[in-house]
Amino acid sequence: MDKNIQGGKAYGIIKSQQEEKLNSINEAFLSDPQYAEEEDLASKLDMFKNKYMEFDLNDQGEIDMMGLKRMLEKLGVAKTHLELKKMMSEVVGGSAQDTKPRPIGYNDFLNMMLGKRNAILKLILMFEGKGKEQEPTNTGPPCRKTFSDLP
Repeated sequence: MDKNIQGGKAYGIIKSQQEEKLNSINEAFLSDPQYAEEEDLASKLDMFKNKYMEFDLNDQGEIDMMGLKRMLEKLGVAKTHLELKKMMSEVVGGSAQDTKPRPIGYNDFLNMMLGKRNAILKLILMFEGKGKEQEPTNTGPPCRKTFSDLP
C-alpha cells in the first residue's frame, strides 16, 4: 500500500483487501463437498463475512480478545476476561489456561458457525437475530392516556 495514503482512504483500502481475502475463503467453503448439503450456504457465508469484518478491530483478518469483547458487548452479553479466553480456546483450540489465546481466524470462525459442535460463541451469534425479531415493533411515542384509561 502507498505510504502517502492516510486516514479514511487507507482504511478503505485495508477493508477492501480484507474483504477480497475473506471472499476467497468463502469461495473455498462453497466448493467444499463437506458443506454441499448446507442450506443457503452462499448467503450464510456473506452474512458471516460481514459480521466477522465488523469485529476485526486490528484489520489483520482475525478477531482478538478485544474484538470478541466488543462483539459480545454490542450483543448485550458482556463476559469476563476468563470467559472470553474460554470462548476463544473453544473456537481455535488450545486451553483456557493459555496466557494469550490465539486470535480467531476467519477459517476458525466459519468452521465454528457451520460445524456441528455448539460453541458458546456460536450459540450467542445464532440467537442474536432471533432476539431482534421478538422486540416490539412500536417505535413511536406511547399513546396518550386519560384518567378514564387507568385501571
